[in-house]
Amino acid sequence: MRQWAPKSVSEIERVEITCDILVIGGGNAGCFVAVEAAKKEPAAKVVIMEKAEIMRSGACSAGMDAINTYIPKGKTPEDLVRWSREQVGGGPLREDLALSNARELNEAVEDLERWGLPVLRDEYGNVRYRGKWDISIHGEQLKPIMAEKALESGADVYNRVTATALLMEKDKCVGAIGLGIRDGKLYVFKAKATVLSTGGAATLYKSYTADSTDCGAQIWMCPYCVGTGYAIGFRQGAELTSLEQRWVATRTKDFCGPVDTISQAYGAAIINAKGERVMSRYEHLGGENAPRYIRANAPMEEWLAGRGPCYCDTTHMSEEQTKHMLEDYLNERPSFVLFLAGRGQNPAKEPIEIYGSDPYIVGGHTGSGFWVDENRMTTVKGLFAAGETAGGNPNKFVGGCCAEGKLAARGALEYIKTHPVDLDTLTCEEQIKKETERVFMPMLAKDEAGITAVEMKERLQRLMDEYAGGISQFYRTNEERLDYALKHIAILKEQFQYLRAQDLHELMQVLETMDRVEVAEAVILHLKARKETRWAGWQTRSDYPERDDKNYNCFIETKKDPETGEISVFTRPYERIV
Repeated sequence: MRQWAPKSVSEIERVEITCDILVIGGGNAGCFVAVEAAKKEPAAKVVIMEKAEIMRSGACSAGMDAINTYIPKGKTPEDLVRWSREQVGGGPLREDLALSNARELNEAVEDLERWGLPVLRDEYGNVRYRGKWDISIHGEQLKPIMAEKALESGADVYNRVTATALLMEKDKCVGAIGLGIRDGKLYVFKAKATVLSTGGAATLYKSYTADSTDCGAQIWMCPYCVGTGYAIGFRQGAELTSLEQRWVATRTKDFCGPVDTISQAYGAAIINAKGERVMSRYEHLGGENAPRYIRANAPMEEWLAGRGPCYCDTTHMSEEQTKHMLEDYLNERPSFVLFLAGRGQNPAKEPIEIYGSDPYIVGGHTGSGFWVDENRMTTVKGLFAAGETAGGNPNKFVGGCCAEGKLAARGALEYIKTHPVDLDTLTCEEQIKKETERVFMPMLAKDEAGITAVEMKERLQRLMDEYAGGISQFYRTNEERLDYALKHIAILKEQFQYLRAQDLHELMQVLETMDRVEVAEAVILHLKARKETRWAGWQTRSDYPERDDKNYNCFIETKKDPETGEISVFTRPYERIV
């Protein structure tokens, strides 16, 4: 049955909410913002705007089988920063952010355990590591545990409301506007400080598993994290950093499930079609201990050299070990167990095939996101970022995103004390009117003919895949292809006016697709500006195959002028402090 659709702007109901801190995105970073804010300032009113339902939303919705960063005894936060630097080939990374995050990391993970997360320990009570820095958990209930604590903290949660724009007073962020994707209402949140903690951008590129990533395609990141947080901040002048440092992961082929569960926890080596250990060819780059981007790119190099397909060799495992491995998958990718069963595959007798994922923009894994200060405030006053949206600090993963939620909450509370704003006198009527018209235009347009969100999204994904270094091109691109991509991105933006929606779900998809296109444009500009190959696989320039420390040991930045829409591209220096 078709949902309600307005016939004019006057029919759209507006709901206004005022708060001290508005959290956009109720994932793990957002939940920790709420909990920390209540701990530091119990009287503060915190509101969470969540596109889905907070109990099972975000990248951790299905659970996790490990916390990938936890500092062991005998190691220091500085050691973690040094390790993170190694994982991105020596830099650049924001070492100031990485260090402040590392100092909060263990406490954040221990919060999760105190709240009920099962952390696996040995017979002596010591945390069980499965690598140098990551620990094993039974994390199927990870997201509900965090969500319950956010609700217990007193935060008001508005589920099924998707952010469409920031609310601005001159150059200062004073909240955000959202669309109720079930009730069709326009939500206006007025806030003294705003924290962006939405997910990354997971569907800019075409997945090799299907023609569309709407559903049916297996991708690694949550397919409903589309980059909206990046888009709404970028449109208002917040500076983006390091988007060219994309995340490309080695994943189980045709399912896109995690490989670390097999390779690290059970010692399964990566082998090629000839049975050779793949990483032995990369001893000069660290072999099995090589940076993550090298380990992700190595199986793809084997394919290109005619030695594919590649596998995780699980044939050394006993039936008991295989059983335990499958149980581990129930904590993060439970459907992978059904996938193997459907193929009649016993991993103890047949190795698990692996392949590269499509590229993602995820600040919890790489340096992609907004440029922030140590309080996690972006270059827009009053706008903070935590988790996937905060850039410059790769290898945060789950624990680090939780820690960053704490830091952003403290930064927001401090900002409120020093930058008072009277929300009662705040109107922003002209801005709200323009945003209402923009949001509902695809439903209010008189003509029925037009472009659907899925049509434009699939065009974008194919464009990015073929010209901006997607999986079909083994992540390679060059200047001419990037210029082609920019030309056609401009065409897509011109066609926004023809996007049409028949109901609220389609309207949400239209808004998501426009956000994708704007983030994709920034990604292309970042890839184009870095005229070297620094992270092969994550960022490979066929026309500049070598690394160039003389000119490019720096951060690539982009900033959009909110008035003209023009994007400037520039650099910031890399400063080592550890």
